[in-house]
Amino acid sequence: MATQWGARPIGGGQWRFGLWAPDAEETRVEIGGVALPALAAGDGWWLFEGEAQAGDAYRWLLEGTPYPDPAARAQVGDVHGPSMLVDPGSYAWRSDWKGRPWHEAVIYELHVGTFTDAGTFAAAIERLPDIAALGATMVEIMPVAQFEGARGWGYDGVLPYAPHPAYGSPDDLRALVDAAHGLGLGVMMDVVYNHFGPSGNYLGAWCPSFFHPERASPWGAGIAFETAAVREYFIANALHWLDEYRLDGLRFDAVHAIEDHSATHFLDELGQRIRATDRGRPIHLVTEDERNLARYFTPDAPYDGTWNDDWHHAAHCLLTGEDESYYAPFAVDPVADLATALADGYVEQGQPRANGDEQPRGEPSATLPRTCFINFLGNHDQVGNRAQGERLHHLATDRHAYRVLTAMTLLAPFTPMLFMGDEFLTDAPFQFFVDFDGELGEAVRKGRAKEFARFSSFGGTVPDPVAQATFDVSKIGFPDRADQREHEPFVRELLALRRDHIWPLLAQTALPQADVTRDGAHITARWRFPMATLEMQAQLGPAASTFRPHPAPIFQLTDRESPFALSLTIIQE
Repeated sequence: MATQWGARPIGGGQWRFGLWAPDAEETRVEIGGVALPALAAGDGWWLFEGEAQAGDAYRWLLEGTPYPDPAARAQVGDVHGPSMLVDPGSYAWRSDWKGRPWHEAVIYELHVGTFTDAGTFAAAIERLPDIAALGATMVEIMPVAQFEGARGWGYDGVLPYAPHPAYGSPDDLRALVDAAHGLGLGVMMDVVYNHFGPSGNYLGAWCPSFFHPERASPWGAGIAFETAAVREYFIANALHWLDEYRLDGLRFDAVHAIEDHSATHFLDELGQRIRATDRGRPIHLVTEDERNLARYFTPDAPYDGTWNDDWHHAAHCLLTGEDESYYAPFAVDPVADLATALADGYVEQGQPRANGDEQPRGEPSATLPRTCFINFLGNHDQVGNRAQGERLHHLATDRHAYRVLTAMTLLAPFTPMLFMGDEFLTDAPFQFFVDFDGELGEAVRKGRAKEFARFSSFGGTVPDPVAQATFDVSKIGFPDRADQREHEPFVRELLALRRDHIWPLLAQTALPQADVTRDGAHITARWRFPMATLEMQAQLGPAASTFRPHPAPIFQLTDRESPFALSLTIIQE
């Protein structure tokens, strides 16, 4: 029998169960209240085959103590109780989906719990047509791996294979993916491989070998990525989401926190294993990596893109004037930083930075595909990691300037991303919320308050992260004011321009020759593609001369009351 994590049907009413437990001397599987011995298969693996059916409750007994399956596809209840058998082949897929190429990606990030009032997969399906009509092409769902309690961001998951039951069943999630595909939308999901949440992670109790004895992450015990079975746990999880749920891609959270000293780094093996199978559709792999590395995004590398915080930080500083914490180096000259980002992708590429850390960050990026840089004006981190969870359009003092930066983000030849609700200037913040009780809940309250006590511009008093109201106020709602009802058509117009004019250029090459100049508050950016040049002129503040764009722009945005302006032109070669 092949080693494996988790339980799966193998035909004839039989199921195969697998667990890596090298620290256990005896292991049993309890199904329907009957405990049966597992067989030691070598290298710490325990295996069992027996009769069962989907929906049965089961759990592992290690030295007589019951634990949920760490690779459970679902739970009977919360993260502490028995697991439930799930047959991944029971769902009848309707869409014949062939996927979308990466150069067409327009990402819409959403949190299932606050995207709708009901906060479920089924409710999200009802709003997918709005996302498609907007012009987005890829839904990115924040993590759904089961965590403690009913509500949370998802980054405290402890059962990475099990969709969070407050959102719906495994088949409800499959129905969401199926419905999205029927509308021409791809679906990506955030997955967290750098740590486990603080409640319900029992691996340390019965499998200390899963963790590195001399390593810690900012969120707890460091994971032993050098160990083959540990690597397989996470790689099999990625394959699980792509194969059993037909996702179009994954976004890997905080990969800079994945410490691995193997000859082949975990991220390299992960990408290679995913790419080894042709699924009949493009699979898109995205990282979040504060190191600004280049090697993962060269044309022969397995990853498609990375969240580009540099673009956000420069735009944020320009629109708000904030200069604390990680914004400090971007507040010195944000126009210059935006020009650098338009030319090279990253701003911080290993060079010394005024007001920056003593250790420079990043690597040269000018030779990377433009599409590997995912640019945005908001995401769950940049909004939710403020004390009050304000969005950039809540903070910007010049609404027209915000529109200009929105147009720059959506029309430049990088990969744009929208955070749910920003398309209609939602009044809702996105605040940090959890559903922890007792000492853990109180620890989160105190830690959150302490984190922001030294940041005057990040919002002051911190809402109670454990309170139901903090979760409720973060639901995005619907547009109901005139300015909100006007902004969504504006975004729709920009994305239609992107579809009609930018996609055909990126289909030729994702690495056009860039020529970007900056004169005071004025930026001229030209990207030369094989058949045409894309020219963007941006006025990002008061200037001595009048804004004079190309005489035949395909898009122009000006306002007599604001010094901000933008034009976009296609110059045929």
